[in-house]
Amino acid sequence: MSTHEVDQPSVVEVARDDEHRFSKPVVDHVLLVEGWGIEGDAHAGTTVQHRSRVARDPSQPNLRQVHLIHAELFDEVAEAGFQVRPGEMGENVTTRGVDLLGLPTDTLLHLGPEACVRVTGLRNPCQQVNDFDPGLLRQVLGRAEDGSVERKGGVMAVVVAGGTVRRGDRIRVELPSGEHTPLLPV
Repeated sequence: MSTHEVDQPSVVEVARDDEHRFSKPVVDHVLLVEGWGIEGDAHAGTTVQHRSRVARDPSQPNLRQVHLIHAELFDEVAEAGFQVRPGEMGENVTTRGVDLLGLPTDTLLHLGPEACVRVTGLRNPCQQVNDFDPGLLRQVLGRAEDGSVERKGGVMAVVVAGGTVRRGDRIRVELPSGEHTPLLPV
Protein backbone atom coordinates (compact mmCIF):
# COMPACT_ATOMS: atom_id res chain seq x y z
CA MET A 1 0.00 0.00 0.00
CA SER A 2 1.41 3.42 -0.89
CA THR A 3 1.61 6.28 1.55
CA HIS A 4 -0.93 8.96 0.73
CA GLU A 5 -0.21 12.65 1.02
CA VAL A 6 -2.56 13.04 4.00
CA ASP A 7 -0.57 10.40 5.89
CA GLN A 8 2.59 12.53 5.76
CA PRO A 9 3.39 14.72 8.77
CA SER A 10 2.61 18.29 7.75
CA VAL A 11 1.99 21.87 8.79
CA VAL A 12 -1.75 22.57 9.14
CA GLU A 13 -1.45 26.34 9.77
CA VAL A 14 1.03 28.98 10.88
CA ALA A 15 0.39 31.99 13.12
CA ARG A 16 2.22 34.94 14.64
CA ASP A 17 1.45 38.05 16.64
CA ASP A 18 3.66 41.04 17.34
CA GLU A 19 1.88 41.60 20.69
CA HIS A 20 1.65 39.40 23.79
CA ARG A 21 -1.87 38.02 23.42
CA PHE A 22 -3.06 34.48 24.13
CA SER A 23 -4.27 33.71 20.59
CA LYS A 24 -2.29 34.41 17.43
CA PRO A 25 -3.84 35.19 14.04
CA VAL A 26 -3.26 32.64 11.28
CA VAL A 27 -1.12 34.01 8.46
CA ASP A 28 -0.07 32.82 4.99
CA HIS A 29 3.51 32.09 6.08
CA VAL A 30 6.01 32.70 8.86
CA LEU A 31 9.73 33.36 8.54
CA LEU A 32 11.85 31.47 11.04
CA VAL A 33 15.13 33.18 11.90
CA GLU A 34 17.99 31.07 13.26
CA GLY A 35 18.59 31.66 16.98
CA TRP A 36 15.79 34.24 17.12
CA GLY A 37 12.37 32.70 16.44
CA ILE A 38 9.60 33.89 14.16
CA GLU A 39 10.07 37.28 12.56
CA GLY A 40 7.37 39.65 13.79
CA ASP A 41 6.30 37.47 16.74
CA ALA A 42 6.29 38.83 20.29
CA HIS A 43 8.03 35.69 21.60
CA ALA A 44 11.04 35.95 19.28
CA GLY A 45 14.43 36.74 20.78
CA THR A 46 17.60 35.23 22.15
CA THR A 47 16.49 35.75 25.76
CA VAL A 48 13.12 34.96 27.37
CA GLN A 49 10.16 36.92 26.06
CA HIS A 50 7.37 35.32 28.10
CA ARG A 51 6.33 38.14 30.45
CA SER A 52 6.40 36.17 33.71
CA ARG A 53 9.83 34.74 32.88
CA VAL A 54 11.21 38.18 31.98
CA ALA A 55 10.05 39.42 35.39
CA ARG A 56 12.01 36.62 37.13
CA ASP A 57 15.22 36.78 35.07
CA PRO A 58 15.36 38.58 31.70
CA SER A 59 18.80 37.12 30.89
CA GLN A 60 17.58 33.49 30.62
CA PRO A 61 17.99 31.94 27.16
CA ASN A 62 14.76 31.80 25.17
CA LEU A 63 13.87 28.11 24.88
CA ARG A 64 10.36 29.09 23.73
CA GLN A 65 11.01 30.78 20.37
CA VAL A 66 8.45 28.64 18.51
CA HIS A 67 5.33 26.99 19.96
CA LEU A 68 3.98 23.93 18.12
CA ILE A 69 0.65 22.17 18.79
CA HIS A 70 -0.67 19.01 17.17
CA ALA A 71 -4.06 19.43 15.46
CA GLU A 72 -5.03 16.07 16.94
CA LEU A 73 -5.42 17.92 20.26
CA PHE A 74 -8.16 20.05 18.69
CA ASP A 75 -9.91 16.85 17.57
CA GLU A 76 -9.64 15.48 21.12
CA VAL A 77 -11.01 18.57 22.87
CA ALA A 78 -13.83 18.80 20.29
CA GLU A 79 -15.08 15.45 21.64
CA ALA A 80 -15.43 17.19 25.03
CA GLY A 81 -17.38 20.07 23.43
CA PHE A 82 -14.59 22.62 22.91
CA GLN A 83 -14.08 24.30 19.56
CA VAL A 84 -10.43 25.35 19.10
CA ARG A 85 -8.90 26.46 15.81
CA PRO A 86 -5.24 26.85 14.80
CA GLY A 87 -3.50 29.79 16.47
CA GLU A 88 -6.12 30.16 19.17
CA MET A 89 -3.97 28.46 21.85
CA GLY A 90 -1.05 30.72 21.04
CA GLU A 91 0.88 28.32 18.86
CA ASN A 92 2.96 29.41 15.89
CA VAL A 93 2.81 26.09 14.04
CA THR A 94 -0.10 23.66 14.06
CA THR A 95 0.98 20.18 12.95
CA ARG A 96 -0.74 16.95 11.97
CA GLY A 97 0.79 13.49 11.92
CA VAL A 98 3.59 14.06 14.46
CA ASP A 99 3.35 12.82 18.06
CA LEU A 100 4.83 16.05 19.41
CA LEU A 101 4.28 15.14 23.07
CA GLY A 102 6.07 11.81 22.63
CA LEU A 103 9.23 13.28 21.12
CA PRO A 104 12.45 13.33 23.11
CA THR A 105 14.21 16.57 24.01
CA ASP A 106 16.47 17.89 21.21
CA THR A 107 14.44 16.30 18.40
CA LEU A 108 14.86 18.26 15.18
CA LEU A 109 11.71 19.10 13.23
CA HIS A 110 12.41 20.05 9.62
CA LEU A 111 9.54 22.31 8.57
CA GLY A 112 9.26 22.65 4.81
CA PRO A 113 12.30 22.78 2.56
CA GLU A 114 14.55 25.04 4.71
CA ALA A 115 13.48 25.67 8.30
CA CYS A 116 14.40 23.48 11.25
CA VAL A 117 13.59 23.76 14.96
CA ARG A 118 15.00 21.87 17.95
CA VAL A 119 12.39 20.79 20.48
CA THR A 120 13.31 22.09 23.95
CA GLY A 121 10.36 20.97 26.08
CA LEU A 122 6.66 21.00 26.84
CA ARG A 123 4.43 24.01 27.09
CA ASN A 124 3.02 24.22 30.58
CA PRO A 125 -0.66 25.17 30.15
CA CYS A 126 -1.77 27.90 32.54
CA GLN A 127 -4.90 29.77 33.64
CA GLN A 128 -4.93 31.71 30.35
CA VAL A 129 -6.31 28.54 28.72
CA ASN A 130 -9.40 28.79 30.96
CA ASP A 131 -9.61 32.54 30.31
CA PHE A 132 -9.82 31.67 26.60
CA ASP A 133 -12.51 29.00 27.16
CA PRO A 134 -13.62 28.05 30.69
CA GLY A 135 -12.98 24.36 31.40
CA LEU A 136 -10.48 23.91 28.56
CA LEU A 137 -7.50 23.83 30.95
CA ARG A 138 -8.81 20.54 32.38
CA GLN A 139 -8.63 19.07 28.86
CA VAL A 140 -4.99 20.08 28.25
CA LEU A 141 -3.60 19.65 31.76
CA GLY A 142 -4.52 16.61 33.80
CA ARG A 143 -3.30 13.45 35.47
CA ALA A 144 -2.21 10.24 33.80
CA GLU A 145 -3.30 6.89 35.24
CA ASP A 146 -0.01 6.69 37.17
CA GLY A 147 -0.74 10.06 38.82
CA SER A 148 1.85 12.03 36.85
CA VAL A 149 0.93 15.42 35.37
CA GLU A 150 -0.09 15.25 31.72
CA ARG A 151 0.63 18.38 29.68
CA LYS A 152 -1.01 18.39 26.25
CA GLY A 153 -0.50 22.06 25.30
CA GLY A 154 2.17 21.38 22.69
CA VAL A 155 5.92 21.75 22.62
CA MET A 156 8.38 24.61 22.54
CA ALA A 157 11.39 24.87 20.25
CA VAL A 158 14.28 27.05 19.13
CA VAL A 159 15.15 27.80 15.51
CA VAL A 160 18.33 26.09 14.30
CA ALA A 161 17.86 26.82 10.58
CA GLY A 162 15.84 29.69 9.19
CA GLY A 163 13.33 29.61 6.38
CA THR A 164 9.75 30.24 5.38
CA VAL A 165 7.05 27.86 6.63
CA ARG A 166 3.57 27.61 5.12
CA ARG A 167 0.39 25.58 5.45
CA GLY A 168 0.88 22.22 3.76
CA ASP A 169 4.65 22.08 4.22
CA ARG A 170 6.00 18.63 5.03
CA ILE A 171 7.53 17.89 8.42
CA ARG A 172 10.48 15.56 8.79
CA VAL A 173 11.35 14.30 12.29
CA GLU A 174 15.01 13.72 13.16
CA LEU A 175 15.44 12.03 16.54
CA PRO A 176 18.57 12.85 18.57
CA SER A 177 21.33 10.27 18.71
CA GLY A 178 22.14 8.50 21.95
CA GLU A 179 19.87 8.06 24.93
CA HIS A 180 16.61 9.97 24.64
CA THR A 181 15.50 12.40 27.34
CA PRO A 182 11.74 12.84 27.87
CA LEU A 183 10.32 16.34 27.44
CA LEU A 184 9.91 18.48 30.54
CA PRO A 185 8.13 21.85 30.85
CA VAL A 186 10.17 24.86 29.72
